[in-house]
Amino acid sequence: MRLAPCFVLAFYAASADGEEPLRQQIRAIAIDAQGKVSVACSLAGAALNCDLNPTAHPPMQSVFKLPLALAVLNQVERGTLSLDQPVRFLVQDRILPHAYSPLQDRYPDAAVDVPLHELLRLTVALSDNVAADILLRVVGGPESVDRYIAGLGITGFHLRDDEAVLHRQVSAQYRNWFEPAGAVQLLRKIGGDSPLTREHTELLLGWMTPAERTHRLEGDLPSAVRVAHKSGTSDVDAGVAHATNDIGLIPLPDGRSIAIAVFVTDSTADQYVREKVIARIGKAVYDAGLRTPR
Repeated sequence: MRLAPCFVLAFYAASADGEEPLRQQIRAIAIDAQGKVSVACSLAGAALNCDLNPTAHPPMQSVFKLPLALAVLNQVERGTLSLDQPVRFLVQDRILPHAYSPLQDRYPDAAVDVPLHELLRLTVALSDNVAADILLRVVGGPESVDRYIAGLGITGFHLRDDEAVLHRQVSAQYRNWFEPAGAVQLLRKIGGDSPLTREHTELLLGWMTPAERTHRLEGDLPSAVRVAHKSGTSDVDAGVAHATNDIGLIPLPDGRSIAIAVFVTDSTADQYVREKVIARIGKAVYDAGLRTPR
């Protein structure tokens, strides 16, 4: 069959652009989510392009706990907070009738002191909702985190409500959003020119790297590859999953790391499919990174 000249030119133009096939692959994977998918990535010194709606405003859910931890650690470095200081878990900090919180499960009546470093660990490593709200209170509220992240030169981050509000009002999660491109900016800073000391950066990355592999960004990666990441997940209402997210740093064998953010919004697919979409996108980007010269 003879191809029309315009088709041949379009084919070779797409093939000549090394990243265009990756974007096409991601677009095809995203269809399975049965919702809105937004993606961005970055590999230092390389033209890795996996953009799919990179400036969308997806609800971030617990992804916000990573910027929150950075803001808290910044105050530790400024001397206004200390990792060892006790922080009171107040009765009014509880999220009732129930929210995911190992802290609240352990102290259902609250009224105890918890070291700041433990609140940080619970927030980042275990995504503890109550611990996160206590940190928000200590650091000065959502507006304080917003200002700090903007001060780093990160664009497209908007935090308005805490976990207590999100648990009472489903629509509130759409007021807390993170553009994938902005999330990648933040990851690039953490993985490279960190705004924190080396000690605190390594502490944060350790919390972001769980002992057990997850089914999202690292779900389809080789078993030896461990991703430092922060996920976010909403409830499912009337068959719609508002947010299934993961952002993280994927290490390459040559020592470089890919910063990647994948947000799946308003999906009617089941959890396995949503997470598999994120895993397949992570693997596609990882494979593309392996083919990108240093």
